[in-house]
Amino acid sequence: MNDKATTDGAPFDPAAHGWERVQAHNFGELIGPVWRKGDGLFGIVTADKHRNHRSMLHGGVLMSFADQAMGMTGRRLTGDKPHATIEMNMQFIAGVKIGDFVEAHCEVVRETRSVLFIESKLKVGDRIVASASGIWKILGEK
Repeated sequence: MNDKATTDGAPFDPAAHGWERVQAHNFGELIGPVWRKGDGLFGIVTADKHRNHRSMLHGGVLMSFADQAMGMTGRRLTGDKPHATIEMNMQFIAGVKIGDFVEAHCEVVRETRSVLFIESKLKVGDRIVASASGIWKILGEK
C-alpha cells in the first residue's frame, strides 16, 4: 500500500499510520492539517481546498507546505528559536492529485550562528513531485 489511499479507497489517515498532527497557527491552518513523523518528516493530505483550475494540487500549496516543513525542521534544530525565510527555491517535478498524501523529507545541510540552509524532497509514495531549498535567518530567542 502506498500513502495515497487505503485499500478500500478511503483517504489516507496519517494518525492511523503513526503521524502526529502539528499545532498550526494562522496561515498554517489554511494549508493543513500538517502532520509530523519524527524529525524532518512532514505530511499533508491534499484536499479540495488545495485544487487548482485543472483539478490538481495548486503549486502554491506545495511551496507553502515546503516552507512550513523546512521552517519547522529549522526550529527544532535551534531549540525553537524564531527565524524567517530569506530565500526559497522550488522545482516542480510532477503533478499531485487531490487526495494524495504529500510528504516533505527535510534536511538541514548547513548551520551557522545566524543562518540555516535546508533542503526538502516532496514525495507522494516513492515518487518525488517537487524539490525545495532555502535559507532561514535565525532571529534570536523565543
